[in-house]
This record gives sequence, structure tokens and C-alpha cells, in this order.
Amino acid sequence: MATLYSLIHEMQDASTSGSTKRQLRALTRITDLFLAGSARYSKRQVELFDEVFKLLVDAVEVRTRIKLARRFAADPGAPASLVRAFAANDAAAVAAPVLSQSPVLSEPDLVASARTQSQDHLLAIAQRQTISEAITDILIERGQQRVVRAVAKNSGAQISDDGFGELVLRAGADGELALHVGTRRDIPRHHFVKLLETASASVCSRIIAANPRLAEVVRETVTDVVDDINGEVRRHSPVHAKAKFRVKRLSEWKELREGDVHAGARAQNFEKTVTALAALAGCPIEIAERAVLNENPGAVQVIAKAAGCSWATAKALLLMTVAERKMSNMDLERARANYEHLERRTAQRVLEFYESRRNMLAHTDPAITSGEAAKLEAMMG
Repeated sequence: MATLYSLIHEMQDASTSGSTKRQLRALTRITDLFLAGSARYSKRQVELFDEVFKLLVDAVEVRTRIKLARRFAADPGAPASLVRAFAANDAAAVAAPVLSQSPVLSEPDLVASARTQSQDHLLAIAQRQTISEAITDILIERGQQRVVRAVAKNSGAQISDDGFGELVLRAGADGELALHVGTRRDIPRHHFVKLLETASASVCSRIIAANPRLAEVVRETVTDVVDDINGEVRRHSPVHAKAKFRVKRLSEWKELREGDVHAGARAQNFEKTVTALAALAGCPIEIAERAVLNENPGAVQVIAKAAGCSWATAKALLLMTVAERKMSNMDLERARANYEHLERRTAQRVLEFYESRRNMLAHTDPAITSGEAAKLEAMMG
């Protein structure tokens, strides 16, 4: 320990005289001394080193801390207490190298930093090679524009379903963020559908251009682009393919029932729900998807009624979390009254009118009354 105390005195003298090189050399030698004998040190000696690291990192001038942080940032053998001291530093220039690179920092260390430190600190964490969902959730919640963009751009960042939901919401006013989110390979399809519905035509085109598989499906209008992209994504989605195969098999066996929609909705299984709902209602899957994802509760009620579903199933559809409707008991009671009042034939006619208008087969349908057209506008959104 005599060598350690000698180096501490050297550090303190260097701090007084302002010699950056001497500070750097002394703290590096202290670190080397720790690494050389750490296996033999007692618990008390290790604790002593921890305290020394914390005190000295606070004592040396900022430019020395920055150099030291860069020196140990990617070193897997760096003392954890030293790295934590750098990471906890209020100066982002000191903390950033270890926050963005150090393999020594644990999950709790990164969570603590993400919860309390500045936007510059968050940006550094967002640039790590891999980031867990627990950390990205915090970064997305607390992060400003440059932070969430960095998270979305980072292919090594694991993003939760809730995290994707928040990114898609924020992407509505941020074209660059929309591009980063839309080109991620791990984005759940229901979030992808929502993103394309809210993104501008230029952003949709850039998302397509960034994905060679979608390059041939560009059309003149945003709606066409969205539908074609969704179709292409479905063709490459194993989850959708599995759900579609099951529904097709049940349909062929005449065994597809309302219970399949209800079970899918209760399980929050988007693919199973929309494929079964579209098959029962006899409508394109695009319409079923948008109805389930639409915050307006009327849209999914129209399709559920057209499919012959009971209120219990319609309620399960309304409570699916993918749409983030967050309906209160009063909202549900109002929806129940509307659903029971709506006739199945009216719902089917509204759906037919909506589909024909979307397909641009006709702008009006003389068989549809003005009242039913009004229902379309109010309920389909």
C-alpha cells in the first residue's frame, strides 16, 4: 500500500501545480497497481481503491478526466469503481466515452444514468453497441429529439412494444425519426402500419427506397403506397403467414367462428385477430387492420357488427392495446349502446361503401342512403 499512498501524494501535488501529464500518469499507475494485485487484495483494500478512485476523479481537472475516460472506455479490465466514477460525472465530455462504450458498466449502472443525467449523457448511452429494452424505454421517455433518433437508428437497441408505440407517435412530427423507425427490421407490423398512415408521402418513399424489397411497390398516392407496403411486409412476415394459414384452414373447414376473433383480441394477438376478423366480415385485411388500430372506436365496431360478432367480442377488440384507446367504463358503456343500436346489414353496407370508395371504383353509391354515408364518415374516421 506504500506505493499507492506515494501515487496519491503525487496526484495531489500534480493537482496543486496543475500538471495534466503528471495527473494522468499517476492515476494510470494507480489503476495498473489495482489491476496487478486485485486478485490478492482483501475486501478492505478493494474498498480503499474504490474510495481513492472516486476522490481522485473528482480532484483532477476536467481535461485529465476526459483523457482518462477515453483511455479506459473500452477496456473490459478497467476497475468498475473508476468507470462508474467517470459515468457519474456531471460533465458529459467525461462521462460519454464510458457510457457509450464501457463493457464494465452494469445494467443498473446504465439505468441509473439514464434516469437522472442530462440529454448529452442519454445520447451517449443511446450509441452503445447493444442496449436492453429497459434502458431504451427510459431513453425514449426522457430523451429529446436527438436522443430518440439515435435510439431508433441503433440496430443494436432492443425496443419494447410500448417503446415502438411512443416512437411512432413522435415520428408523426419528425420525418427523420419516422425514417429511422420505419427502416428497422424489428418493428412490429401493427406499429409499421400506424407509422405509414401518419408519415408524409416523401417519408414513405424514403422508407421504401431504404428497403430494396419494397422498391417495386411504389405507387402514385400515399394510400396506394401504404397498402402495397403492407402487402409486401405481410408476405415476409412469418407471424402473419401462420395466422393467415390457420384462418384459411378454418374457413375451408367451415370452422371459423367469432370465438377466433375473441380469443385473438383477448390475447392481444394482432395478426390472429385481424385475419380472422377480415375473413368473417368479408373485407380486405387492410380495412380490418386500420379499424383495429384506429383510435376512433366506431371503426372497429362497424367491422365487428358486419362480421356478426357479439358485444363481448367487440368490447375485446376495443380493449386491444395496439390502438391505445384507453377507454373508460363510461366510454365502453356508450360504445355498447351504439353497438347494440347498429344493425348488421347497415354495418355491411357501410363497409361496402367504404371499400368501394377506397378502391376508387365509385365516388357514390346510389344504394347507400345519406344516413348510412354519414355513419361511414362518423364511424370509419
